[in-house]
Amino acid sequence: MKLLDQMRNEIRFRHYSIRTEKTYVDWVKRFIFFHKKQHPDEMGEQEIKQYLNWLATEGNVSASTQNQALCAL
Repeated sequence: MKLLDQMRNEIRFRHYSIRTEKTYVDWVKRFIFFHKKQHPDEMGEQEIKQYLNWLATEGNVSASTQNQALCAL
């Protein structure tokens, strides 16, 4: 089963809203593309910090948006 399908199944299992599911999947896709399509299993805390720092500095996102991305990851 593909990573994003596994993620969707877990989110549904936890009874999150469909809107949350779509948002979280989108954040994970952005994270993967940010790291040049590297599989998340090959990444860790350092890559997450790099992404969140990029969101704050280059993406000009708010703290709550940054937190949402972290929750998705």
